[in-house]
Amino acid sequence: MNPTKEVPGDAELRSQLTKDQYHVTRECGTETPFHNAYWDNHKPGIYVDIITGAPLFSSLDKFDSGTGWPSFTKPILADKVTEKKDSSYGMERTEVRSKTSESHLGHVFDDGPAPTGQRFCVNSAALRFIPVGKLKEEGYGQYLSLFQQQGGEAKPQSE
Repeated sequence: MNPTKEVPGDAELRSQLTKDQYHVTRECGTETPFHNAYWDNHKPGIYVDIITGAPLFSSLDKFDSGTGWPSFTKPILADKVTEKKDSSYGMERTEVRSKTSESHLGHVFDDGPAPTGQRFCVNSAALRFIPVGKLKEEGYGQYLSLFQQQGGEAKPQSE
């Protein structure tokens, strides 16, 4: 991971990202529910920005919202995402964006479970999943402390 990685220009992004990834992140698109990479991923690890690699969400905060998109109660670090009012399609919502790449991630709603009551509904196309076993190898070793193996499931080390 390179925390100072610059966001490539539009032409480079078009060549690096898939059509769906570009549509979601740069054109504020939405992928099809239940037909995306991470809606049903139950492996322990973190989800990073597809463009910059900034750490965004943890499997420890992921839950099944029944919507068909990956849903989280909170980001790993609040300063890695920004929120913006979204009045598109005749709805009042709060858009969630990656702070480092300024990419559209999805939306946040106030109907999530405890402890936050929030549901960050995120498009898989805006994310890349790093399993716990590859965190160090991929440059995210500092996030290993979030995980502790207990009975085959990833659990927070402390609450």
